[in-house]
Amino acid sequence: MKITAILLAKNEEKTIQNAVSSVSFCDEILVIDDESTDSTVRIAKESGATVLAHILNGNFSEQRNWAMQQARNDWTLFLDADEALSEELKSELQSSDFQSNTYSIPRRDFFWGAELKHGETQKARTQGIVRLIKKGSGMWKGKVHEEYISTNSQGKLTGFINHYSHENLASFIADINIYSTLRSEELAKKGKHVSVVELIVYPFSKFIYTYFLLGGFLDGPAGFAYSFVMSFHSFLVRAKLVTKLYV
Repeated sequence: MKITAILLAKNEEKTIQNAVSSVSFCDEILVIDDESTDSTVRIAKESGATVLAHILNGNFSEQRNWAMQQARNDWTLFLDADEALSEELKSELQSSDFQSNTYSIPRRDFFWGAELKHGETQKARTQGIVRLIKKGSGMWKGKVHEEYISTNSQGKLTGFINHYSHENLASFIADINIYSTLRSEELAKKGKHVSVVELIVYPFSKFIYTYFLLGGFLDGPAGFAYSFVMSFHSFLVRAKLVTKLYV
């Protein structure tokens, strides 16, 4: 089975080499670059990838769907630029006989030098995220926090994608500022309204849920920071939505 690895990138010079190297066994590696101004493109090419320039325009699903059309192989493996395949997953991808049309892959997150096993990241770790896809089996949907929607059969792999997110708190906050803007715009177009009660209660409730009920506290200081910042993301989405609706 031939696989095209697809990586979306924008100013990822610190992580792109590790990501590309982890998929070096694939038959084709495409880096879809969204107007990077650092050394991302040069490093990606030197690492063995083919770089295609395509503007994101605030829509991750459209970017992924476009990228799939550029792949010359039927099977596509999606990887973010701050991720890398584990050795177990590499072996699994090279040796498995795939019967389904889509496969979810578990992802383990690393933050502040710690592996997060609970809280906000628990779902991706236990249930996985659809990343291995046979072309023509469905479509990516959603401008941000996009999902692959398919009516075909879905399997699950066991090897992990390793996610090395946010080298520091400043980059984490910068990212959620961008993503919260995109998410609020998406909700505004759908006619979503936010009450003052939801603006106050939802972020607080999310922190309680992820930090205490999902065990984020078990991940120590990194778990607290991650739960807090992601709850702040929920606040920003709703605060920006209120701003769009009432000014």
